Amino acid sequence: MDISIIIINYKTPELTLGAIESVYQSITDFRYEIILVDNHSCDGIIERVAGRYPHFRIIANEVNVGFSKANNQAIRIASGRYILLLNSDTVIQPDTLETMISFMDAHPKVGASGCKVILPDGKLDKACRRGFPTPSASFYYAFGFSKLFPNVPRFNQYQLGYLDPDDSYPVDCLVGAFMLVRKEAIDQVGLLDEEFFMYGEDIDWCYRIKQGGWEIYYYPKTTITHYKGASSRRKPFKIVYEFHRAMGLFHRKHYQKKYLPWVNGLVYFGIVVKFLAALIKNGMKRMR
Repeated sequence: MDISIIIINYKTPELTLGAIESVYQSITDFRYEIILVDNHSCDGIIERVAGRYPHFRIIANEVNVGFSKANNQAIRIASGRYILLLNSDTVIQPDTLETMISFMDAHPKVGASGCKVILPDGKLDKACRRGFPTPSASFYYAFGFSKLFPNVPRFNQYQLGYLDPDDSYPVDCLVGAFMLVRKEAIDQVGLLDEEFFMYGEDIDWCYRIKQGGWEIYYYPKTTITHYKGASSRRKPFKIVYEFHRAMGLFHRKHYQKKYLPWVNGLVYFGIVVKFLAALIKNGMKRMR
């Protein structure tokens, strides 16, 4: 098996079926398998997939175990040389698998790669090629310096806005909506960290893959469409909480020992302020 494609479903049955169908429309000589993990959606997806694709591999969880743990469940039974994390709210192109696997086969030092990810309005999903969220990168991003000075590398360490999205280059991290990972790299650095529930696990994984000596590459010679946030609209508080918890968890895990206490204090204070601001913003939207 060349590639194991992992799709996690959480109450997005139509989108999930669309993602699966886009995979089956692939034009490729590479052998692939799809592993679907359902996080206790109770939306009929298991029956619909089993009826339409009788040889499908399905894991049905009795509770929502989160994105990281669900992917790990699938990785443990996967048989591909490569593992593809593919969001349920994505649609790949017919050439995507062929293009990305061919790239990885030609570049054995690349541990993980991602393609160009487009939003439904045609704009770039900026999360598809990022720098690590160091304290300085996070500061410039959070306080709008990256928008004020889009072509200045110092102020765009996180979203890399100064780089051409149509060029290929090594990056720090990709997005979990489409992340193609070499099985050898996973064997070396380990699975996704299950302490991350549904945000930050992709950044953490890329960090560990790079620490293991592998390259992370952005390769925009093919694209996918990402209907972003489809499964995360249902529990706004939970989503807001997990998003900001992941920020703190990543900093504590990888950066806390590298910075002075006052810097760490500012980072955690900033996360709390952003969390409260997001809650207020959410509350105002509900009142409208």
